[in-house]
Amino acid sequence: MMRKEEFTFTDGEGKEIFVHKWIPEKEIVGIVQIAHGMAEHAARYEYFAEKLTERGLCVFANDHRGHGRTAVSKKELGYLGKDKGFDWMVEDMYELMAIAKKQYPNRPYIIFGHSMGSFLVQKYITMYGEYLDGAILSGTNGKAGFILNIGLLVAKYECEKRGEMNPSERLNKLSFGNYNNSFKPIRTEFDWLSRNSEEVDKYIQDEYCGFVCSSKFFLDFLTGLKTLHKNENLRKIPKNLPIYIFAGDNDPVGGKGKGIKNLVKLYSDLGLTRVSYKLYEGGRHESLNEENRDEVISDTLKWICDNIKIKKTEPELICKGKV
Repeated sequence: MMRKEEFTFTDGEGKEIFVHKWIPEKEIVGIVQIAHGMAEHAARYEYFAEKLTERGLCVFANDHRGHGRTAVSKKELGYLGKDKGFDWMVEDMYELMAIAKKQYPNRPYIIFGHSMGSFLVQKYITMYGEYLDGAILSGTNGKAGFILNIGLLVAKYECEKRGEMNPSERLNKLSFGNYNNSFKPIRTEFDWLSRNSEEVDKYIQDEYCGFVCSSKFFLDFLTGLKTLHKNENLRKIPKNLPIYIFAGDNDPVGGKGKGIKNLVKLYSDLGLTRVSYKLYEGGRHESLNEENRDEVISDTLKWICDNIKIKKTEPELICKGKV
């Protein structure tokens, strides 16, 4: 059993951020903060949160800028703001961590990111890894190739010629247009998300899912990805931070496992000592909504139990309120 609460906080730019909180009906032994993916929202993680709360873990998950109930209107879906949208999403996650740690001090703190959220977490651990007891990446990838530079050029052009808030079908197709190619027969344009047709249909029917993001979103997001794997940033990740990475071996976002292995090697080459990963045979992008999701969650909980210990003291969090 668990209780659910909802609240908002105002970030350093004055943006009101909507938050879901799932609370165990037992002693709280740790905190998990979730960063959701692109063109979806945090409420989709309630089943995962239920399983976490059964183990005494309290779960916080905010809707990112331009997503879910943080977006003030449907027109704002897929628009992060005027400037530095990627960085502001990371800072919003930091502000939420400060709130959660104040409510439940001296509990182990784990950050979980899926897809876009996993790239935000990759940036997060280079900035705030010292405050974490663990990080989990789902549906992620390593260093981007030349396609990133092409995307940036197209995004700049689209912003200038079509407007920053214009939903960019061109960039959406460039980003996701080939993802369904490996899956036959194709029933919907989102079959690459999961083998579970019921979950795919739920995604399609959800008014807060599957929208086309703005030109400015793609510019901000791709700009964030461009800086993600610079050595001067990567070297800031605590060497002993436990990191767990999982994905389906048919997930096109992670290059069907190739990108996952490249990221693990990247972290290992940096001297990170507690990095592990698992690829699920036949799995597609949303492992938490796959046919074997209970296996995925069970493995994740086992990793948490095996790797996360309570800290005796914690460094003080100071909310910067700016990017």
